[in-house]
Amino acid sequence: MARRILLGLLLLCASSWALAQTSPAVRFTYPPPETANDQRHLYYWQVLEAALASNRDKYGDFAVEPYATPMTFQRAAAEVETGKGRVNIVARATNLDLETRLRPIRLPLDKGLLGARLFLVTQDTAAKLEKVRTLEELQQYTIGQNSAWTDVKILQNAGFKVVIADDYEGLFQMLSAKRFDLFSRGAIEIDAEWKAHRDTLPNLVIDRSFMLYYPLPRYFFVPRTAEGEKMAERIEDGLRRLQKSGEFERRYQDYKRLVLKDVSLAGRRVFRLTNTQLSPETPLSDKYWWDDLSAELNARSKP
Repeated sequence: MARRILLGLLLLCASSWALAQTSPAVRFTYPPPETANDQRHLYYWQVLEAALASNRDKYGDFAVEPYATPMTFQRAAAEVETGKGRVNIVARATNLDLETRLRPIRLPLDKGLLGARLFLVTQDTAAKLEKVRTLEELQQYTIGQNSAWTDVKILQNAGFKVVIADDYEGLFQMLSAKRFDLFSRGAIEIDAEWKAHRDTLPNLVIDRSFMLYYPLPRYFFVPRTAEGEKMAERIEDGLRRLQKSGEFERRYQDYKRLVLKDVSLAGRRVFRLTNTQLSPETPLSDKYWWDDLSAELNARSKP
């Protein structure tokens, strides 16, 4: 009897494996960068591919690929929302509206580092900021943001005056022309963005005095359809496997070292803001998925 049960289990496993091998590859199509200088999302697609590879034996083959034509975030989100669009997955900072329209996989892909905000400024403004000591004084400066970014409502609710534009690349031009004072950027993206623009906009620098911090997880989002649910199940399973094996932490630490290697965080004055755009299902209590950069902020500055 036991031999029959064992044989049955082996046959079941074999048939499941064979089905996984013969099933058509599931395609995960994401929006390409908005501009040639935009490398903000490469890490997330590498993580996605690793997560899907980790459970290939369970779910079958897959393909991760960018769509051929660049599109704005608004367009990409609308495509995913239809469930039949040109892209079927995005990696974005979450907000209440987005979680209603799309299906979130609520695991913060960069451990909330996107919510550690530094400022690109002109050289003139950098000199003025050296005299600022309080949040109230900082709020006298205008902040530029893209209209589609979650940060707009967070900053407005915190009392900042926000100048809004739709064009990502145009925001750098607007800052250089002093259409606003501060361009709030994630600590993980600001250095690459500054280097990409320093030759054409030489009056821009990275402020060294302040950091805003608010919990701002970036999730994968897929359609709210039956197919989207299957995608979400597989992605979460894969991310959990990477977490358990230590692969996610290794990738995250490599990514953090890369994006922060030329960014000075030690000694900055930190103002912590409330993110009013988080759902009650945000995994705030799971410390594994959050990094407050306390080690980097408290490190001694190099002479």
